[in-house]
Amino acid sequence: MSPTPPSFSNENDDQAQRKANTFHPSLWGNFFLNYQPPSAPKQAYMKARAEVLKEEVRKILKGSNGVPEILDLVITLQRLGLDSFYENEIDELLSIVYNTDYDDKDLNLVSLRFYLLRKNGYDVSSDIFLPFKHKEGNFIADDIRSLLNLYNAAYLRTHGEKVLDEAVVFTNSRLRSELEHLKSPLANEVSLALETPLFRRVRILETRNYIPIYKRNTTRNETILEFAELNFNLLQLIYCEEIKNLTQWWKELNVESNLSFIRDRIVEMHFWMVGACSEAHYSLSRIILTKMTAFITILDDIFDTYATTDESMMLAEAIYMCNETAIELLPKYMKDFYLYYMKTFDSFEDELGPTKNYRVSYIKELFNGLVQGYTKEIKWRDDNYTPKTIDEHLELSRTTVGAYQLACASFVGMGDFITKGSLDWLLTYPDLLKSYTTCIRLSNDMASTKREQIGDHYASTIQCYMLQHDATVHETCIGIRELIEDSWKDMMKEYLTPTQQPKVVARTIIDFARTGDYMYKQNDAFTCSHTIKDMIASLYVEPI
Repeated sequence: MSPTPPSFSNENDDQAQRKANTFHPSLWGNFFLNYQPPSAPKQAYMKARAEVLKEEVRKILKGSNGVPEILDLVITLQRLGLDSFYENEIDELLSIVYNTDYDDKDLNLVSLRFYLLRKNGYDVSSDIFLPFKHKEGNFIADDIRSLLNLYNAAYLRTHGEKVLDEAVVFTNSRLRSELEHLKSPLANEVSLALETPLFRRVRILETRNYIPIYKRNTTRNETILEFAELNFNLLQLIYCEEIKNLTQWWKELNVESNLSFIRDRIVEMHFWMVGACSEAHYSLSRIILTKMTAFITILDDIFDTYATTDESMMLAEAIYMCNETAIELLPKYMKDFYLYYMKTFDSFEDELGPTKNYRVSYIKELFNGLVQGYTKEIKWRDDNYTPKTIDEHLELSRTTVGAYQLACASFVGMGDFITKGSLDWLLTYPDLLKSYTTCIRLSNDMASTKREQIGDHYASTIQCYMLQHDATVHETCIGIRELIEDSWKDMMKEYLTPTQQPKVVARTIIDFARTGDYMYKQNDAFTCSHTIKDMIASLYVEPI
């Protein structure tokens, strides 16, 4: 995570030497603080109508038959953000698809079947695409829809699946060459796919983008469309209320203005967390995660940019103690932050209630690990040490990007299906989390390393790669992108490997990876938030 530096105020002489805030202020002002939801009767009508439509769509699902019809219906519901309402029905339908004969000569159908089955955890073989290859290596694909579905299917690849690697190269080239000749809405779909393959898109943003596309589809189902639009608008109301409460909560804490920069990024923080936990029933998770993101942002800045080494070690010791008596260890400008930190843990316990408040101890442990990593990075910086290999760097830096802590903490606010055993398992840092955090660390460094290396800073993965491979900047960028693709392959392998954990665990971690991919696609969108202002507006401000 690449945070906004705080603008702490202190009367000490050395304070004047600290770095000034060079990041732009909030783009939203008091917009969300002044948010007024629709009237209670209107909201009641929206909810009642949504319940009616939900059951009508359920009947459509139960009445579907035949592999092509089932696949088309399931992917439509997924892209419209409605699939979470029908998990059991979709599981049953995809089980039927998996065990039913189908036209394996139809590339479009084969690709869509492969995509949906793998996305749902079926480890289907990629060999089904071999019959569609020419001897010279190209694929037999004449229509754009088949190319597009093959392209999306190929990105659910794991290591060693040569046919899918070749399909990625082939379809990417063909779709780019055909794009200028296409008309909307197909042109829009191809353009979106070339920017981000379907599996890697942030689900709630895909919903926002796909509803207008589906609306122009001549074969659309009006009941499904109405439910999708209404469900999105109801989610939008929940999101806006959450941001309003988060902003108000911050003000009520009565923290001094030295932390006011966090309010400048509350919307972006919430936006990031919505990408990973978008459903209505994950409201508590989003609130906890947004507050945690604020903590991580401040901590990263204090350790990385703002504090002296001695001050950083004082703060680390106080966080390990996690007790208000530790405030006496801290310099004056850190005291308000530390009190804020302690009060928020108390609020988490209150929000979780007596049967789940034990989960807060896991958040504390996650923060302890994060701070331990920060102190090691300070030593690298102070010793001017550059790890000899990128693997050595990642052993530390993928745990300090903040992604691991947030992914694990997302489950703290979830329901009873998340057990103590699930949380214990997550703290073992399983391979799915390792590959996900590797992806985020590399993506973060690609997006922000040029800016972050301007001041005193330990070497990033970019510098390590250049040193290890004696590579130019251009060669390094190519190499890092290949490592990011490798991490996606690793994630898919782990995603398809059965565990004792609920399905939501792997799905949520993949959702975090999708959101990180979006935030670091072109630049560091958290810091340069004007680059995502339009998308934020379409998600929170503009109803469908």
